[in-house]
Amino acid sequence: MNKLVLALALAPAAAFAPTLAPRTTTQLHARQPIIAGNWKLNPSSIQEADGLAKGVASLLGSDTCAASSAADCTEVVVFPPFPFISSVVEDLNGVGVGVGAQSIFHTAESGAYTGAVSACMMKSLGCQYVLCGHSERRTVFKDDDEAINKKVLKVIEDDMRPVLCIGESEEEYEAGLCEDVCKLELAKDLAGVSGEQMKNVVIAYEPVWAIGTGKVCPNDVAQGVCKMIRGYLAQMYSQDVADAVRIQYGGSVTPESVDELMAQPDIDGCLVGGASLVAEKFARICNFVRA
Repeated sequence: MNKLVLALALAPAAAFAPTLAPRTTTQLHARQPIIAGNWKLNPSSIQEADGLAKGVASLLGSDTCAASSAADCTEVVVFPPFPFISSVVEDLNGVGVGVGAQSIFHTAESGAYTGAVSACMMKSLGCQYVLCGHSERRTVFKDDDEAINKKVLKVIEDDMRPVLCIGESEEEYEAGLCEDVCKLELAKDLAGVSGEQMKNVVIAYEPVWAIGTGKVCPNDVAQGVCKMIRGYLAQMYSQDVADAVRIQYGGSVTPESVDELMAQPDIDGCLVGGASLVAEKFARICNFVRA
């Protein structure tokens, strides 16, 4: 049996309770929370992708959070691999869970670009969001800040929403360069994005050293970085723009860590990796309890 299917079959729902609660919070912040699941290069077949999407759908139930901007309603988005997007959109239809693309080609809508996918293609499949600048795209596929900036602008041009990922490596973290790296990436990757357009941009702070490593970024550290990011956005644009931008934390987010993360005043959501591949775990994360 496939490991993903086995995990779904064996994971006790009680271990991740509450999973069936409505996706609402008691928080008082004006920004709507947003939880996103990045499936990366998983799962290995369309059958497993459908099973995961339907599992998420059954656990989260039907509501209108994806279409609502209410601060007491959590927006949920998943980012499947390209071949599964159309089917996952259908699986999640009517459940209030959005679907996004993990990347796009920023140069052209069509043409002689073997292996590329365009923003308009993703939009035509029902995608609402696109990840831009994820650490794995930066390191494995060598996306530089110029390319990431072009992706952000193209996603906005095609009426979708970019989730701009920024964050420092372990070496940069240990050298005390976290703030410098984040500010530099924000400045370069948001070049040409207006304050008005920033209402459709989500920032995801993902310390590279905490992604899939088991290392944990302390809640107060994550909060401090997200607060710094908001402060720098205020310098780039205005305080009003900065106060409206949603900032996610990403890096080994689990059902056990999500509540404390979401209790931080400048963390408006989470970008979830491995835990988003188990429906029960992801549902529990979406149903975080914010004090």
